[in-house]
Amino acid sequence: MTRGGRRQNTLSRRLRGGRRVPITARSTEDRRRKEDALFAHRHLLGIESLTRDDIVTLLDLADDYAALNRQREKKRATLRGLTQINLFFENSTRTQASFELAGKRLGADVMNMSVGSSSIKKGETLIDTAATLNAMRPDILVVRHQHSGAVALLSEKVNCSVINAGDGAHEHPTQALLDALTIRNHKGRLHRLTVAICGDIRHSRVARSNIILLNQMENRVRVIAPPTLLPEGIENMGVEVFHDMAEGLNGCDVVMMLRLQRERMQGAFIPSVREYFHLWGLDRQKLAFAKPDAIVMHPGPMNRGVEITADVADDFARSVIEEQVEMGVAVRMAALDLLARQIPNDRGDAE
Repeated sequence: MTRGGRRQNTLSRRLRGGRRVPITARSTEDRRRKEDALFAHRHLLGIESLTRDDIVTLLDLADDYAALNRQREKKRATLRGLTQINLFFENSTRTQASFELAGKRLGADVMNMSVGSSSIKKGETLIDTAATLNAMRPDILVVRHQHSGAVALLSEKVNCSVINAGDGAHEHPTQALLDALTIRNHKGRLHRLTVAICGDIRHSRVARSNIILLNQMENRVRVIAPPTLLPEGIENMGVEVFHDMAEGLNGCDVVMMLRLQRERMQGAFIPSVREYFHLWGLDRQKLAFAKPDAIVMHPGPMNRGVEITADVADDFARSVIEEQVEMGVAVRMAALDLLARQIPNDRGDAE
């Protein structure tokens, strides 16, 4: 085993107690039947629609794909013959690249649609776009949109599976799932942990999806931010609210920093970047209030010197930020795989 409980380069599965055994053809077939029974969703639009069993099923499969991705031969034919379209209305190099790589490693035909040069910029509505794409007979659409609810609306207008790659300040389900897998890898469990989510909660779909998932898995969730960066009614989401980093980080197992999303801010939410970093940026002094083995996370991209110092972000013993990126490919492979199993061979027109 390597640092933080990372898996060795052998294709295996985890048993209770951490023991791993090789995957055989029979065990794979039996497991696929169990996964199909547990995860029977046509779309992945948010964490809210997932049960605890759904989450565990997807993470267990992602665990195997993480092991596959560390081998020399990384490709599978799981999605051979299927078409995946990545439709991003917002720029996102990391998430789009992760979904593209995931689809290609599973054998799908992957197409990235550039919204900047598409008909959408010429006045085409989202519904028109959905109808156009549906006529092309894709099997899976991966969609990111700047407005909350837009991805769910599009899913009602197409006759294929849809994955939400982030919609407004609503949800970003695969980010929460890859964060969960990273936490489980390092802590050996995904329950009864104290997790602090720090920073721009108000504008963060990542925060919302993580709060839902972590509560579903019976963790203690804290949010730490200035009052101006907390959404109304945050207390109703089952979290503890703190405005002071030292108090909020005390005894935490996981410290999850968030990007300050200045492009979404209309008005003065913080007095200055310098003051924000002084009070809410993660440095060695503030991190010392968390548990000695607490891990540091960030969904990226990072603003060094704003949300987190360079020495904390690059600390090999505490920071798992690079592993989050790695787990992102594995989680998205698992999501694509599970959704593809629900696609019938003969599909009629969308309603």
